[in-house]
Amino acid sequence: MADPSSYRPKPGQVPDSPGVYKFRDEHRRVIYVGKAKSLRQRLANYFQDVAGLHPRTATMVTTAASVEWTVVATEVEALQLEYSWIKEFDPRFNVKYRDDKSYPSLAVTLNEDYPRVQVMRGPKKKGVRYFGPYGHAWAIRETVDLMLRVFPVRTCSAGVFKRSAQIGRPCLLGYIGKCSAPCVGRISPEDHRELAEDFCDFMAGRTGTYLSRLEREMHAAAEEMEYERAARLRDDIGALRRAMEKNAVVLADATDADLIALAEDELEAAVQIFHVRGGRVRGQRGWVTDKVEAVDTAGLVEHALQQLYGEERGEGVPKEVLVPALPEDAPAVSQWLAERRGSQVSLRIPQRGDKKDLMETVRRNAVQSLALHKTKRASDLTTRSRALEEIAEALGLDSAPLRIECFDISHLQGEDVVASMVVFEDGLPRKGEYRRFQIKGRVGDTQVWHGEGQDDVRSMHEVVSRRFRRYLQEKLKTGEWTAEEDDPDGPDARPAEDDGRPKRFAYPPQLVVVDGGQPQVAAAQRALTELGVDDVAVCGLAKRLEEVWLPGEDDPVVLPRTSEGLYLLQRVRDEAHRFAIQYQRNKRGKRLKTSPLDEVPGLGETRKLALIKHFGSVKKLRQATIDQICEVPGIGRKTAESVAVALAQAAPAAPAVNTATGEIMEDETPAPAGTSAERGTDR
Repeated sequence: MADPSSYRPKPGQVPDSPGVYKFRDEHRRVIYVGKAKSLRQRLANYFQDVAGLHPRTATMVTTAASVEWTVVATEVEALQLEYSWIKEFDPRFNVKYRDDKSYPSLAVTLNEDYPRVQVMRGPKKKGVRYFGPYGHAWAIRETVDLMLRVFPVRTCSAGVFKRSAQIGRPCLLGYIGKCSAPCVGRISPEDHRELAEDFCDFMAGRTGTYLSRLEREMHAAAEEMEYERAARLRDDIGALRRAMEKNAVVLADATDADLIALAEDELEAAVQIFHVRGGRVRGQRGWVTDKVEAVDTAGLVEHALQQLYGEERGEGVPKEVLVPALPEDAPAVSQWLAERRGSQVSLRIPQRGDKKDLMETVRRNAVQSLALHKTKRASDLTTRSRALEEIAEALGLDSAPLRIECFDISHLQGEDVVASMVVFEDGLPRKGEYRRFQIKGRVGDTQVWHGEGQDDVRSMHEVVSRRFRRYLQEKLKTGEWTAEEDDPDGPDARPAEDDGRPKRFAYPPQLVVVDGGQPQVAAAQRALTELGVDDVAVCGLAKRLEEVWLPGEDDPVVLPRTSEGLYLLQRVRDEAHRFAIQYQRNKRGKRLKTSPLDEVPGLGETRKLALIKHFGSVKKLRQATIDQICEVPGIGRKTAESVAVALAQAAPAAPAVNTATGEIMEDETPAPAGTSAERGTDR
């Protein structure tokens, strides 16, 4: 741990102005980002007696090794810069709200010629109108199904739309009246877009005007004795009313607002948000987060606002945001929200009436969410802690291995040899730090072997060497390690100047697990020894008997079958195996889809298909003369010569063999893309 006084700024060095500051650890990784009205006063709070700091703040300042700051003109700029840096650097000591799932939204793709109504998840796209998010996708589909009777907007995919246009017949929805069938020209693009915009207006809460218009049309049709049309309008009104009933009226004044409530304890906080549009609850979402920094309710509210509206623009930010406590810089936050919306935004605490009652409902949801989360997590935390302690005891480690990295090798009969590295921190997978390797058969600039064939031991030595060589490069840059003169990578392999972003291979694990037995473990340990890394433990997990092997030991460590430590090692090993196989299959699939025609410059997919269609197969194309190739439409003589040269240089594919009879099969037709003549098993 670092002493905060060792990197404390000198007196008078920190300006007394608004700004944003960053704490970095010994690896130059940004671990905390904060903002302040006065940088001088705020930073002085971190450099008082450590014993007087909040425990989480004390942990942060002792983990840090340096602090730096950026001065800005206003508090709003500080808020914007703080949000940008938190998104960019992902600091470990900042509160970050993350959805426990991807909430679905109802989306209308107004950026397309024929707008489509659909369920969407994930990041928002430009030109798409969103409503929600909703708790369940089926709730969206039920609402859309009711509204398609009145607003028959397209809901089909691009493929279905294109196919219907080609055959001149709409899909089933077009026949039953739930689609206006723009694919076959039953409605013009302009009228269909107007229909989609009416759909959006209704979903946005402007329901009264539309219902009144339908009722007037219904009465007019009845007076003119058009009873079938009047009955159809009556049913349309009923369908819209049923769709409206699915979202109960909670605010009588048709308010557009987001209500945010919190439930918290010393360690965690739950956030619940109700999205109210047109006085009705249109969506709900929530998060639970660890309180990794010393933060009060107002600070949690500010972080929640950044998370909610940091990527929003326009109507994505409501006119009114109701919160349980105002942020410290409430005027600056309100101005930030107003800039994102493009008009005034009211940020306040509800004091009385329906809004206060609804806020209490949101708060009860937050309390229930936190209680449910604790019920689920209590046993999980206990189990993971016990598993890490069991591993430490079985392997003779000084402390629990909070970061575990596992390596696995995968190939198909010696071809397409690849490796995977997965990372588990605190017993949980950290997928953002997974890495994939192509086995090259060399370490540094030295060619060791040809990189093909079933040699898992040398592959394991190579991949562990490459991983920890990159780690040493990071230490070299910070001055913690000095490269030897005969180091193959040496100073020339240093990475670019660090900007605080998480780097690949920059942080060492406490334990390296390899998929295999004694030979693989010995190879991994030899790689670490050659690099001078002596503070990382190594073990291997053999598949057959699930034995744990240690370097230099003749007998394995046998963990009980009911051991949580063994179960965690199996999870780590299986995840590395899955990740390696996935990469190997993708790599093999790309290789099998290659063709000699890919090497011909200027020959696109259309002309490739024309050549294959004309001759029937690559084999017959290879036998054709240049004049015969020129007969294909779109192929000139220069291109034909290039094709002939490319096919002449490419080695013919190996003939397919009937495995039952041993007969060589002379197949004149090209094999489907992505297939292979021989089968094998991944390992």
